[in-house]
Amino acid sequence: MKVSRLLVVLGAAIVLTFASVYALPVINNLSDSAPDVSFPNADDSITAARADATASRYRLDAANSKFMAHASRAGLLWFKGHGHHIAIRDFSGEATLDPDALSNSSLTIVAKAASMEETSDVFTDQQKQIINKELREIVLLPAQYPDITFRSTAVEGKSIGPGQYDLKITGNLTLLGITRPISIPTKVTVSNNQMRAQGEFSISRGDFKVKATSAFHGMVRVADTIKFEFDIVGRQ
Repeated sequence: MKVSRLLVVLGAAIVLTFASVYALPVINNLSDSAPDVSFPNADDSITAARADATASRYRLDAANSKFMAHASRAGLLWFKGHGHHIAIRDFSGEATLDPDALSNSSLTIVAKAASMEETSDVFTDQQKQIINKELREIVLLPAQYPDITFRSTAVEGKSIGPGQYDLKITGNLTLLGITRPISIPTKVTVSNNQMRAQGEFSISRGDFKVKATSAFHGMVRVADTIKFEFDIVGRQ
């Protein structure tokens, strides 16, 4: 009886020894081939979640907004000294506003070049037709460059009251296929589910190779600086 027990114990010991000898390399190989799994930083996840919670997105509402381009006349004798007041009728885009971290805010806007038209009362309807024809066929070339786009790259500013902010929105403006950086001072007011952005900025016509005269009637003649004025509504 004692002999049989002794044999059982010896047998078990031998089995365990062989198992350990052959199992250790397998375990080491598995350890070496296992992928290095890294977990996201908890602080980063919390920060991103807070940003998403505080940021609000607004779709731009062109029908209830005003977006104008003002171009003063070029030359003392040009067409009685009248400038142009061009309305941008069709545009879309999105604004994001984060009141707790204004630098997380952003703006994207796409305006349709073909929707721009003369609105000044100093021109007759016939003259406006000529100007709009020149805008399409010579100046803005919507068939070739249908979109005028602005995409922000940085936002900075401060709160000036409940739901009111003074911002400087820096980004890239693309016009006639040419992209240039610009900055847009903007006053933003938020009320309920609506955002209102107001301001103005200027560009150099030469920077974007915008033509100032035409081969037709020569009615689109402007100075180098073009001023844009906007009062844009966005809704959540």
